[in-house]
Amino acid sequence: MYKIPGHHHISMITKNAQLNNQFYQKVLGLRRVKKTVNQDNPKMYHLFYGDLTGSAGTELSFFEMPMAGGTTGGTNAITQIGLLVPSLESLMFWKKRFEQLDVKHSEITTYVGRDALHFEDPDGLRLVLLNNKGEEVPAYWSAWDGSVVDQEHRILGMGSVEITVRDLESLGKTLKDMFGYVEASRSDGEAIYQAVRGQSFGEIVVKQKEGPKEKPGRGSIHHLAIRVKNEEELQYWDNIVKENGFHSTGVVDRFYFQSLYFRESNGILFEIATDGPGFTIDSKVEELGKALDLPPFLEERRAEIEGKLTPLD
Repeated sequence: MYKIPGHHHISMITKNAQLNNQFYQKVLGLRRVKKTVNQDNPKMYHLFYGDLTGSAGTELSFFEMPMAGGTTGGTNAITQIGLLVPSLESLMFWKKRFEQLDVKHSEITTYVGRDALHFEDPDGLRLVLLNNKGEEVPAYWSAWDGSVVDQEHRILGMGSVEITVRDLESLGKTLKDMFGYVEASRSDGEAIYQAVRGQSFGEIVVKQKEGPKEKPGRGSIHHLAIRVKNEEELQYWDNIVKENGFHSTGVVDRFYFQSLYFRESNGILFEIATDGPGFTIDSKVEELGKALDLPPFLEERRAEIEGKLTPLD
């Protein structure tokens, strides 16, 4: 039986790609590793930020939807993204940086047992920096030396992802029984599941909440993608998803990875995505994110696509 080793990427909606581009590169110090378009609707940008090569588990991705309205908070939604930083001193650095750059943020507090600093991006997306306390992260995560943030305080990659649902038990059963996540803790109306026991880089925090479903808009989270090694494993999980009564899209070729999508019983959209071939399939490492990259099936439409996109830089 295969095991899920952690997060692959997470995808959100932004109203303005230029503001998004500036914030994630110039404020958070992440690398834009891929500038491409939504393969299902190439009129909109699809931007990826992460480490040196956009390693699985470091990728934050955004679809630009200029007509997006505001998000109306609710349940049955992915509601917060955790990002790991090296230390408590790093959180102090980030608090001062957010004050200087007028980023909406909290005081330093705690979240899922870690020192934490909550903040929002320009779209109102809820994020939290978490003290990694020097703990292990995947060996293949590679720092980007071009970051505007000093290495001792840089964002390492994704940590705890929060999902709020009406039915905690059903989502917990999917994570534990279907995917093999470990239930690390449980309290009143909240449970923590880990892809790798004791590690936060593949952690999912599930909160139970009654009420209306979230109405998505700018700053909302579209889906969470979890990792598999290759297409053989992906085919295995496609069968498992179907055997458990969920509808799978089947394997979809996203050029940079292969993936499939399904919704669990609360309506949360999950993607299962392969580690490779990765973003260097059509770019040298030093050139990642600079040009508009298109998958081969869209290349013949390059002039049309570029003509409808607003330059980012």
